[in-house]
Amino acid sequence: MSGLIPREFINELLVRVDIVDFIDSHLPLKKTGANFFARCPFHTEKSPSFSVNRSKQMFHCFGCGASGNAIGFLMDFNHLDFVEAVEDLAAFVGVDVPREAASASYQSESKKQDLSQIYSVMEQVAAFYVQQLRLSVEAVDYLKGRGISGTVARDFMLGYAPTHWRPLLERFDTKALTDCGLLGSNDNGEVYGRFRGRLMFPIRDKRGRIVGFGGRVLDDSLPKYLNSPETPLFSKGKEVYGLYELLAKNAKPQRILIVEGYMDVVALAQFGVHTAVAVLGTAASRAHLDLLFRFTSELVFCFDGDSAGQTAAWRVMESVFSSLKDGKSCRIMMLPIQHDPDSLIREQGLERFTECIETALPLSDYFFEHFTQALNLAELEGRAQLVSQAKPYLETLPESVFKEMMIARLKELSALSTLDVSENMPVLDQKQNRQQRPAQGRLPLQRRTLALLIQHPELIAIIKQREIDWTCLKFEGVEKFTSILQTILHEKPANTGALLEYYRSHEDKRIIDLLSDLQLGIPEGGEAADLSGTLDKLIEKPIKAEYRRLLAKLETAGLTPQEKEQLQKLLSLKVNYK
Repeated sequence: MSGLIPREFINELLVRVDIVDFIDSHLPLKKTGANFFARCPFHTEKSPSFSVNRSKQMFHCFGCGASGNAIGFLMDFNHLDFVEAVEDLAAFVGVDVPREAASASYQSESKKQDLSQIYSVMEQVAAFYVQQLRLSVEAVDYLKGRGISGTVARDFMLGYAPTHWRPLLERFDTKALTDCGLLGSNDNGEVYGRFRGRLMFPIRDKRGRIVGFGGRVLDDSLPKYLNSPETPLFSKGKEVYGLYELLAKNAKPQRILIVEGYMDVVALAQFGVHTAVAVLGTAASRAHLDLLFRFTSELVFCFDGDSAGQTAAWRVMESVFSSLKDGKSCRIMMLPIQHDPDSLIREQGLERFTECIETALPLSDYFFEHFTQALNLAELEGRAQLVSQAKPYLETLPESVFKEMMIARLKELSALSTLDVSENMPVLDQKQNRQQRPAQGRLPLQRRTLALLIQHPELIAIIKQREIDWTCLKFEGVEKFTSILQTILHEKPANTGALLEYYRSHEDKRIIDLLSDLQLGIPEGGEAADLSGTLDKLIEKPIKAEYRRLLAKLETAGLTPQEKEQLQKLLSLKVNYK
């Protein structure tokens, strides 16, 4: 891989793919009216609410709110990242994915580190470690002592790195092993094997490719665990151990349990708990949580019950809060003191361990208990400290119903009637406003205009014919309106799905998503006439206002040449200024 995927190719790909045919190949659809329906694959439901629209080239679920184009469907349905989804979609229509020319420095680095070769070496090294495990009595005895069966060892591809690492050099060249992070060098430039005398845990990405290793000593020497260094394949802040093995057992787990160590994951699997993953010697990052939330709606964080575990539990709060959205939840599972997941399930059994998972504290309860157990809320000072300490965390929550409920809980505990947490309008208030909003036929004109253009981008031709000077018009939200308008004019999207793609990571994505699904109640074929009428009403009032302003200035201070030209333009428009 080198360079980025050209936007032009992505747009062309979305034109080539018929989203109805594509989704139907993954999820059988049934035509009802103008749309195609199925039961939503992203939430549990009894009746079909998942709609696919051929003219818009987008899907929308009226139950859970999921929506997007063919790329978005692949990302959610098959748990792929963006590039993987584009590659799979291109394969569906039988075209190759081109790449833009990369910079000279990137090309130079790419020549040094051929990723496909590195993947191949990692696989071969992992197989070598598996072979060495069979030959090591000490390593086999260690696994037997921990109760790990041959089946589980095979599933996780466990291996052993012998103390004498030189045999690796007999099979692979030094550069390849260095690129893989398996060799290091000291200050004198002498090469050494990074992993020696350790039980080896291959770290596989969600596609099953080995991207790194974790190694554990068989005695009490330090460091107990050692991870691969950062390489072209591996970043410990983005990968989790055990995810591939988890998904191989259950592609859509109800929940995922996050534990602290490799052996915890393996030991739990030995007892039938196949929903555990481990972060790699670091606190769970937002990248970790965003990755895991692609596969489940609930994460359970498992921590030792000692002070170190309590500290680790609180450290993860910042990452969790920024990743939570409606429909996603977290629980905190604090183990009894002197126990880790491995020891607890061995001593108290699977049933007791499962009960601990089921009764883990909801994030909201854990969060407020953390503060309130050390504060006296009967005193004004204690309630003030609660607000001061809790508010910064609540501000990091994405706008959601959960955020509003957390704010409401903080108000209740602090006895505050008001609490300014965000400059944005609270989500619950927005929902109340939507309930009070006029019927669809009386939508704000600027919103209706944008909804028409987003749902029927070809209607932008009507805007171009008008040659409207939007800079002289003033109405609520005109800056956002003209920004989206100019994007449609410039990008010329073939359909709504292509426009959704442009706004995938844009700050205005939520606006586009909402307006793309808005029901306008227009008879089929009447969209152009509706847009023309809506446009007339939209510009009439601000045109009159600008005309009157210029006329008043003409009678008092006089107009600049530019203002005179603007006045002439306004007079040429077919508007009744009375």
